[in-house]
Amino acid sequence: MKLGLNVGYWQRHADDATESVLAAERLGYDSVWTAEAYGTDVFTPLAWYGARTSRIKLGTSVAQLSARPPVTTAMTAMTLDHLTGGRLLLGVGASGPQVVEGWYGQPFAKPLARTREYVEIMRKVWRREEPVTSDGPHYPLPLPGGLGKPLKLITHPLREDIPVYLGAEGPKNVALAAEVAQGWLPLFAFPSKIEEMYGDALSSRDPDFDIAAMVMVIISDDVRAALDGVKMMLTLYIGGMGARHRNFHADIIGRMGYAEAAEHIQALYLAGRKDEAFRAIPDELADGISLVGPPGRIKERLEPWHKSPVTSLLVMGPRDEPSLRTVRDLVLS
Repeated sequence: MKLGLNVGYWQRHADDATESVLAAERLGYDSVWTAEAYGTDVFTPLAWYGARTSRIKLGTSVAQLSARPPVTTAMTAMTLDHLTGGRLLLGVGASGPQVVEGWYGQPFAKPLARTREYVEIMRKVWRREEPVTSDGPHYPLPLPGGLGKPLKLITHPLREDIPVYLGAEGPKNVALAAEVAQGWLPLFAFPSKIEEMYGDALSSRDPDFDIAAMVMVIISDDVRAALDGVKMMLTLYIGGMGARHRNFHADIIGRMGYAEAAEHIQALYLAGRKDEAFRAIPDELADGISLVGPPGRIKERLEPWHKSPVTSLLVMGPRDEPSLRTVRDLVLS
């Protein structure tokens, strides 16, 4: 299993994770990942970290499709890959209707078809075999009826096969990742349930397909407090990160076997009863998707992860070098 560090969003100067990234590189971590929602973008902090490192791979988790046309993402990825010596791992995702329609002013229709078309265009850009055209309904190139003509990327990419990962939660999206991408980025993974939930969707994946699961890690002797930290995060995602009748995060929790709990949590949260929503999160759910407690407990809880299809563990939470070293020793021992 490979080990990565997910530093999430950059919110302010105090969130500069350079020292953590440098420590992760010294400790042999394989990758570092950034994120975007509707604040800082995903690429700029990654370029910042890439300029200060030399070996660690640089991943986006994830670049939102609606934030950029596919050729823009392809150009940005190519540039960053060149500048960092071929270290980019490009994670992309469709996000959800609240962000896509509310922030980007774009329709959320047909996310699977849009994702497929998006990835196909990016790969055409990088290959430079001919001027880029696309007759798809979502990103037609050139624009029909206009004065545009097919164009070819001016700069030769360092790599024409930049690895693409998909952020996906539903089985159809996961199956698409297995078909068209080099990896899958699950936000919530319950290791012992992955085969049951996604076995069919993953059945056609290549042998080197990377399942890079994000997992919250809290090293603490106070297991109760650590679990409550996970539950606070889950309360927001299940309760508030999506529309009342279309919340992909609540859906995935339901597929884990907690559908009734997810519906109850969302109803409490949307009614303004956030403390009750927090208390309604089952401990076994919070414990199942995270790694919390003292090192000995975390080591025991790692066993299901090692037995699962997960091939990369992207840890969220630890930032100081001693904690990152502890995680490394536990995961890779």
